[in-house]
Amino acid sequence: MSPAKPAPGRDEDELRERTRTGGGRVLIAVYAVFSLAAAARSFVQIVQRFDVAPIAFSLSAVAAVFYVVATITLARASTVSRRLAAWSCIIEFAGVIVVGTISLVVPEWFPEPTVWSHYGSGYLFIPLVLPLVGLWWLRHTARG
Repeated sequence: MSPAKPAPGRDEDELRERTRTGGGRVLIAVYAVFSLAAAARSFVQIVQRFDVAPIAFSLSAVAAVFYVVATITLARASTVSRRLAAWSCIIEFAGVIVVGTISLVVPEWFPEPTVWSHYGSGYLFIPLVLPLVGLWWLRHTARG
């Protein structure tokens, strides 16, 4: 006789529950706020003054897309969406590092700040820390 197996989907449900409760709710809320802030900021900048800083404003829009992806995938918390959330966090962190460094080395490329310029200093460095917290949370909740 084979050992009892959990009901199909039970492990997936437990993973979702671990991901979306407690600190996960706070993480998802922060990502949601950043999604709205970055999307609104980039929309206004692109519509009103795109010619002033096209690179900076486009990068703010890219940041908004990754924040939206992270928000949705963390909230869904399925195995596949958690993988997408991890990739989103990795790309976000790389974006903050690359854009942050370029904004310091070649400041003329960024006459207007982006969400990621100066490593997110305009947002209290939260863009630098948030993807690391997201990756930590995904790893922490995966262990159960």
